Amino acid sequence: MNYKSLVKLILIVAIAVLLGYTAINGLKISEYRIIPVKNAINLGLDLQGGVYVLLEAKDKPGQRVTDEKMDGAVEVIRGRIDELGVAEPIVVRQGERRIRVELPGVKDTEKALKLIGQTASLKFVDPEDNVVLSGNDVVDARAVFDPENKPVVQLKLNKTGAEKFAKATQKFLGQPIAIYLDERLISAPIIEDVITGGEAVITGIPTIDKAAEIAMLIRAGALPVDLEKKEIRTVGPTLGIDSLQKSLQAAKYGVIVVLLFMIFYYRLPGLVADFALYIYVVLVLIIFASLGATLTLPGIAGLILSIGMAVDANIIIFERIKEELRIGKSLRSSIDSGFARAFRTILDANITTLIAAGVLFYFGSGPIKGFAVTLSIGILTSMLTAVVITKYVLTLLIKSRLVSNPKLFGV
Repeated sequence: MNYKSLVKLILIVAIAVLLGYTAINGLKISEYRIIPVKNAINLGLDLQGGVYVLLEAKDKPGQRVTDEKMDGAVEVIRGRIDELGVAEPIVVRQGERRIRVELPGVKDTEKALKLIGQTASLKFVDPEDNVVLSGNDVVDARAVFDPENKPVVQLKLNKTGAEKFAKATQKFLGQPIAIYLDERLISAPIIEDVITGGEAVITGIPTIDKAAEIAMLIRAGALPVDLEKKEIRTVGPTLGIDSLQKSLQAAKYGVIVVLLFMIFYYRLPGLVADFALYIYVVLVLIIFASLGATLTLPGIAGLILSIGMAVDANIIIFERIKEELRIGKSLRSSIDSGFARAFRTILDANITTLIAAGVLFYFGSGPIKGFAVTLSIGILTSMLTAVVITKYVLTLLIKSRLVSNPKLFGV
């Protein structure tokens, strides 16, 4: 018996068991703590309930919807949602004029819908709490560098706004004027000069990115787009939990049937494939938790599909190994030849699936993108477990001389 190979085999099994235990229950070492994957993976709208809203921007008389206005509207809505305290909200542009908002876990749906749909409110407030300017007085806001190469926000006011601002800056010279968007303070610059020309700059901004953000928020308040609700959908928490439980139950039964089939039909290699599949599931869950991914029903479907493809790769390999054994080759030689002959087929199949997943991700949105991401992660991980781990464990079994009978391979 080759004890060196046996020790390696035991070490691999021990590491796999520890990895699975850590993923399920978490682990605490001194001041460091690894949380369980079930607490690290966020559930999507369809699994825990919440609100789904699809908004479409409309042109106003003399004002067309632009990319800048749409980006500004997205930032405004995202800022409003932050006030709701929603975990992992989704606020993204969909096409040229639409904004998709998903708020998982939201209970007060009426408040959420009201907050999302209201028009952005921009105001400049003096030290006496009087509103000096509103969004209607601001024509434009741009992030630029001043002559000293410092980031500033350049404001342009209309005639009425210029007159009001000139009076305010004269009265409150050396004092701050606060800028609020939806009652949220975004800047409070100090008045350093009397501004009479209708143009002003906001100084004291640390970075050009921060200046661009402030300018975008001001533009969104000054030139809001009219957002029309095209679709509103609420998912109750009970329905979401029921969907999750049924999905997990289907996944559990499906995996059990696959594990039993592999052992029954392929015997020892099937048992090794089941071990590799266990590692595959643990790795995929850890990757999801590390990425902070949001799991949805289509995502679970993509995960189950990738499990099938992982098993399919092992089936191709084991059939090749059985062919080699039937022509009289040794176990070690049959394993090497079987993996070598099957690799190209497995690679071609996975590449074509990855291409399809890439197309779905590029052209799809929401749940479709989630399905594509889950499927891609699953395929890449299955290549590692099916081709690398399965082969290494089988090779160690042969080297350790624990296995020497070809009948254990179903021949």
